[in-house]
Amino acid sequence: MKKKIVKTLAVTTALTIAAASMVGCGNSGTADSNADNKASGDTQAAASDSKDAKDITGTVTMAGSTSMEKLANSLKEAFGAKYPGISVTAEFTGSSAGIESLEAGSVDIGNSSRELSDDEKSQGIVENVVAIDGIAVITDTANDVTKISSDDLAKVYTGEITNWKELGGQDEAIVVVGREAASGTRGAFEELLDIKDKCKYANELDSTGAVLAKVASTPGSIGYISLDVLDDSVSALAIDDVEATEDNIVAGKYKLSRPFVMATKGEISEQSEAVQTFFDYIQSDEGQEVIKKAGLILPQ
Repeated sequence: MKKKIVKTLAVTTALTIAAASMVGCGNSGTADSNADNKASGDTQAAASDSKDAKDITGTVTMAGSTSMEKLANSLKEAFGAKYPGISVTAEFTGSSAGIESLEAGSVDIGNSSRELSDDEKSQGIVENVVAIDGIAVITDTANDVTKISSDDLAKVYTGEITNWKELGGQDEAIVVVGREAASGTRGAFEELLDIKDKCKYANELDSTGAVLAKVASTPGSIGYISLDVLDDSVSALAIDDVEATEDNIVAGKYKLSRPFVMATKGEISEQSEAVQTFFDYIQSDEGQEVIKKAGLILPQ
């Protein structure tokens, strides 16, 4: 993932630097005086930052990937606590729908759980990668198959393998579950396995949560979900003998991983003050912690 989120200069940064540059500029002749001046300057800078955060107003609107719902809501909550004057709203309509809303100018940010297409980029849409996610391949917990090769996984989804006994499991039909055509998760999954437009689904569902629930309750089923929502209601298969973990994704060992993109129409520096402040927060230490707590991986 070579693309990284573009860092923009926060409004608060200039004020903080200005306040900090005043510290120790007098002609005090003692170390105590310098220390007092520094402490005073730090206090003033902190007060200035706090005031700026409260004074900034505006709106940030997002739409797109259902896989990014947990991340978007976590950022919305943490950001809102620090910047109460900025209203952040998010709708979860699918990656392609989110990019279409962005192109139409109805939202500020299009959330996409896949890389942008060349056609989308040609429309002036900028790909801002904020996190990396793994795609977990899941089965119901009664299934005794624990691993699968990427080749066999592709054959399951294209209908060439239809029974778990062909994979060393029980004599049970495989129920192939996936996402709807506009899903970023589906697009990334199919592209990573080179099976785009070749899949034969028994169920095509419109959200990550729906896939999780369907597989958990359906014997013989298989599905794919965002790694950050994986729980013990299902079992995750190792792919090519590699488990779906953050360490394996960072090391480049796990095959199924994809970017979480917060796309903008034009560069971040061209956006409103509120949107720029939102991206500054994402790139801050505090924002990065929110991303990690959501179970995601920071872009390298």
